[in-house]
Amino acid sequence: MAAPDFILKLREKIGHDPLWIPAVRGVVVNDAGHILLGQRSDNGRWALISGLLEPGEHPGPGLVREIFEETAVVAETERMVSVGVSGPVTFPNGDVCDFLDIVFRCRHVSGEARVNDDESLAVGWFPPDALPDIRTKDRESIHQALQPEGSVHYEP
Repeated sequence: MAAPDFILKLREKIGHDPLWIPAVRGVVVNDAGHILLGQRSDNGRWALISGLLEPGEHPGPGLVREIFEETAVVAETERMVSVGVSGPVTFPNGDVCDFLDIVFRCRHVSGEARVNDDESLAVGWFPPDALPDIRTKDRESIHQALQPEGSVHYEP
C-alpha cells in the first residue's frame, strides 16, 4: 500500500521524523450479525477495514469512504466505539508514525463485499464466534462494538 500523497509531501519536508496521523477502523455489522473483514495485501492478515484520514476529513465520513473504497460495501456509522493511540511505529524505510485510532460501529447499508482495490487480497463476512486469526486489538474492538450502546472506550 502506497502512502497517500499528502504524507509523501510531508515526508519531503520532515524526513523520517515522527508524524501524528489520524486513522479510522470500522466494525461493520450486517443484518445477520456478521462482521466485515479484509485480508490485507501488505501482510496477509485478516483485519477490520481501516484507513488514514485525508487532511480536514471528518472521521465518520472518512471511514465510510474507506469501507467503500476497499470492499464496495456502503455503510453508515452508528456510534464511536473507542479512541486510542498506536505507536510509535517505525517502518522499514525509517519513517516514524504515531496513529490516533478512532473505531466506529457501522451498519451495512448495501453492496456485496468484494475486493475493490489493491489493499486487500480477500474480503468477507464472519460470524463473531468464527473469526479468522486477527489482531487482539481488532478482536477487542469487535467485542466493544457488539456491546449495548455505552460510553466511548479510551484505550491507554
